[in-house]
Amino acid sequence: MQPDRGPALLELYDAALPEVYGYLLSRCGRRALAEDLTAETFLAAVEAVRKEAPPELSTAWLVGVARHKLADHWRRADREERLLKAVDEGKQDTEDPWDERLDALLAREVLGELSPGHRAALTLRYLDGLPVPHVAEHLGRTVHATEALLVRARAAFRREYDRQCVPGAPPGTSHHPPGSHSAATPTPRKEGRDD
Repeated sequence: MQPDRGPALLELYDAALPEVYGYLLSRCGRRALAEDLTAETFLAAVEAVRKEAPPELSTAWLVGVARHKLADHWRRADREERLLKAVDEGKQDTEDPWDERLDALLAREVLGELSPGHRAALTLRYLDGLPVPHVAEHLGRTVHATEALLVRARAAFRREYDRQCVPGAPPGTSHHPPGSHSAATPTPRKEGRDD
């Protein structure tokens, strides 16, 4: 008979709550949504510890559960958006070397303007640093479809970023001098199946 993991989860709750909430808020940018997803995360954790082979409880494991909940939210939002309008399926150039430095604050604002599908793909790939196959798994897509989605998402991000740049600044340039950008917004790499 498995020991009751409920008390262990309760002990972890106080330490893990700020980490889980902070992770979700930094990704979605909306307090109410982050609160809802945090609640969903801990409800899922309660269900998980009741199973016959409960997971090893840790803050990292809870953040992983939160990542799945956020990906689920984005998938739902993306499906709803597709019902309201046709998704632009225009063919994009597959060669996309993107080595420009981005203003971290503007980049977060731009992410918030993108469609849920594009926001999900870029967040999982570049903020969470997941390889393409793991992004595909979170989004419920094939690797090939995820690579295509990332190409479209980067193009949409770049268009919106260039649109919001400081007036008079060349397109694709940052508000800050090179080297002063935040490490919170890593420079995306060219995609490939060898991730």
